[in-house]
Amino acid sequence: MRKILRIFMHLLGLAAISTVAIEPSEVKAMSGIDEQVSKKAALAVAQLNERAKGKLDYSEASIQVIEELASEAAQYSSQLDSSTIESLTQLLGSYILEVAHRQYGGSYLWYEPQNAPLLAVGEPKFSVAIVPFEKVRGRISGDSADNLVFFYQGFSERVRSAKGDTVSLYK
Repeated sequence: MRKILRIFMHLLGLAAISTVAIEPSEVKAMSGIDEQVSKKAALAVAQLNERAKGKLDYSEASIQVIEELASEAAQYSSQLDSSTIESLTQLLGSYILEVAHRQYGGSYLWYEPQNAPLLAVGEPKFSVAIVPFEKVRGRISGDSADNLVFFYQGFSERVRSAKGDTVSLYK
């Protein structure tokens, strides 16, 4: 918990001087958030891995499978009720966060504007954060511009190229 609070305080300081639109009041530490994200990601694997032909292995390549599942759901989005769309959004978004967490580490925080978890990576050297839920929701709703592979690749490339003054939010 001490580490999460330190990262949270560091994020608040960076947000105040960065050009990224993160206000200090928008991000907060939340007890148990890492466990919640991990459980929802595991539930995504349990519920969708057969449909995904066993390819949900938490690798960066598996984001392509998540994109395909969201694209398939988009074909039926007009027939899905809002609670089904929200449940699928939570499962796929949590899976994306868990892929990022396994690949880059980091800490989960709560992002108030989207009422959703955020993964902050690179603290304290740099700060690159990802909040995939609006992208997932958009993709499930049929917006092909919300391509999840492209979104994750942008985040991943930014993490790999980050320097000490890097502060980025992918949402």
